[in-house]
Parts: sequence; structure tokens; C-alpha cells
Amino acid sequence: MKKRYIYIGLFLVSIIGLAIVQYQYLRIGLNLAKVQFGTKIERVADVVKEGLREHNRLTFLMGSAMERDTSFFRVTVDSLENVSNMFLEDFIREQLMHQGIESEFSYTLFSKDSIYILNSSNKLELGEGTESYPIELEGYLPDLLRKPMVLELHFENLHNYFLGKLNGLTFPSILFLIGICVTIIWVLRTYYWQSNVITTTNEFINNLTHELKTPVFSIGLATKILDETASEKQKPVLGIIRQQVNRLSNHIEKVLELASLESGKSVITLTKVDFKPYLKTLCSEFDTLVTIEKGTFQFELEGDEYLINAEVFHLENAINNILDNAKKYSGDPKIKLKAYKDNSSLYIEVTDNGIGISKDNKQRVFRKFFRVENGNLHNVKGYGLGLSYVQKVIKNHGGKVYMESEEMKGTKVVLTIPILKGWK
Repeated sequence: MKKRYIYIGLFLVSIIGLAIVQYQYLRIGLNLAKVQFGTKIERVADVVKEGLREHNRLTFLMGSAMERDTSFFRVTVDSLENVSNMFLEDFIREQLMHQGIESEFSYTLFSKDSIYILNSSNKLELGEGTESYPIELEGYLPDLLRKPMVLELHFENLHNYFLGKLNGLTFPSILFLIGICVTIIWVLRTYYWQSNVITTTNEFINNLTHELKTPVFSIGLATKILDETASEKQKPVLGIIRQQVNRLSNHIEKVLELASLESGKSVITLTKVDFKPYLKTLCSEFDTLVTIEKGTFQFELEGDEYLINAEVFHLENAINNILDNAKKYSGDPKIKLKAYKDNSSLYIEVTDNGIGISKDNKQRVFRKFFRVENGNLHNVKGYGLGLSYVQKVIKNHGGKVYMESEEMKGTKVVLTIPILKGWK
């Protein structure tokens, strides 16, 4: 539970930090946009000032409107003002478009004594958020009226305009941030859901295996009682029953230990042993079992001693699992075990003539509860725990598990375990 709150806290801090960083980048972007906008307006001002400096058709039309002189055009004063406003607005808009400025604007042309002269038809409401850029005119128009004149450009709500220009960065950032939040929340929910499933599964396994211990113990006790009065012909059969009861008991313990391994508890205590006698006994017992089931088993244990750090019980169970799989997945079992060592490791190879494993399934078979299927049916009953258990046991011994297999050509499993040097 404590880890859960730590993860949630890290998630919240990361998201808040990312949002703050994005906000700072947005502010920097807005400031840069304002600076760029101001630079573009300066270029527009230079072009407009230069265009209105000389006597030309536009300045003549504007001058006639400002002097209210209609003798040349033969129209009313109001019409003359409207036409001059329209041409001046088109001229300014054209220069703004050349600089890539598409924001709505208005203008006011007045003398420095604040006398209104011309105003654009698209009049904006000036107030908070409105930016004004004055352009002091020179040349023909000021000389004509004998007054300093100013053309003032007005832009409304530039903040929204700049945000619109940054939408290519702002909206993707917001979308990516939302996507990260949704993904992390989903991952956390999935993680804790799986943790709850694993916890529930382990509790179920623990309860089930504890319940199985009672009948196993009863069978073992009954076998001992029968052994006292059994005939010589019956004793081998009772021996097989005892052997299988012991194996079943070991499987129950294995499942319990696997649940402990999954929970991260240390249940394997390594001690220095010569594992060769244990491996020889295990092979002899397995040979007896395979012979009864009309199969063949050969084993070869090279070298004198197998000095390793091991938990004998779990290591024997792991090897038994490999041998048992080789027997179960072979129609007419022909199984070989070879053990040898080099300067650093003990190698235990188990080869069979079974159905083999496809390339796609070779890594998946080590997952807990995974079983290879043949069509829609499992030909061999099981729980998909064996190889998962084997891998965890060998890993706890500091070793590795390798598998070579090809469909319908058998399987070879190699266990490697570090050996001890210079131990007496």
C-alpha cells in the first residue's frame, strides 16, 4: 500500500511538473510571438510611411478628402472620404499580409493637435487588450495640411491571436499530456489489478495445497501399514505408490514454495553440497518409473564430484520437473540425461524425443500458468507451473536455463549452475 501511494505521488508530481514546464514554454512562445509581431509592424510602418510620402494617386485622393475638395472628382464629400478610407485600408492590409499578419485591424489618421481627419470603416473597440502602433507620416500629406500627421494602427485582442498562431504547439502538447495521464492511470490500474489477482491466486493455491496434504499423508500412512503384511509380489507396487506419494507431496510443497517465490520471499537457503549422489539417486528412481511405463532412460554423470551451493530439495524438484515433462510429452519416451562440468559451471542436459516446442512458444513456456496447446485441447494435463518453478529455482542458484527445441523432433533443456572452486 505504501508503494502505491509513492507511485501515485511521483505520478502527480511528474504531471504537475510537466504542466508547469509546458506553461513556461507557452509564455516564452507568446513573448517571442509578440517580439516578432512588433518587428513585422515596424517593417509595415516603414513601407506605409514610404508609400504615403510622395504625391501619388492614393495620397492625392486622401489629401482631397482631408481638404474636403470635390472639384476634381465631382462627388460628395462623404463619398470621397469613404473611397479614400477604402483605398487606404486596402493598402495597409496588403502590407500586413506581405508580412504574414492576418489579425483584424483598424486605423485612425489624425493631426497632432488631435483633430480627427480619417478613420477606417472597420472600427474596433479600443480598450484592454488592444495594441496601438503609431506611424508618424512625412512628405506630401503633412506638407499639404501644414500639420504633423499620425497614422495609428489598432489591433484587438492580440493575446488570442498569438495563441491561435501557437495552436500547432499548444494543442498537441495538451493532447500528449492528456495521453500520458490516461496511459499512466491505465498502467497503474492494470498493475494493481494484476497484483490483486496474483495475491488472490496465491491465497487460493496455498489453501488448496494445504487441503491436499491431508489425503496425501493418509495415503502414505496406509501404504506403510500395508507394507507390513504385503507379499514379495506386492512390495514393488507399494514401493511405486510410496515413490509417487512422495512426488505428489513434493509437488504440493513446490507449489507452496513457488507462491512464496512469486511474493519475493526468500525460501531457498543454499548450502555447500556434493550434488552428484543426489542426482544419481534421482536418476535411478526416474529410471525405475520410466521402465514401468515402457520407456527408456539413459543417464551419464561425468566427473567425480559436483560441488555447488544448492538447496537440494528444490534443485531435485526442478530436475524432476524437466524429466517429467520429457516423459509426458513423448509418445514412446526415449530420454537422456547427461551431467558434466567445466571450470566454472555444472551442466545438466535433458534430451527427449517428444513433440517439441515451436519457436514462438520457447520463451513463453517459462511463464506462470502458460501451457502449450495442441489445437484447442491439452493432450497432457497440468497447471503450467513446472517450468516457471524450474526457472525461478535455477535463478536462485545463480544459474540459467537454456532450451533447444523443434516441433516433432524433441527438446533439449540445459541447466547451468556455478560450481565451487577449492572447497574441501
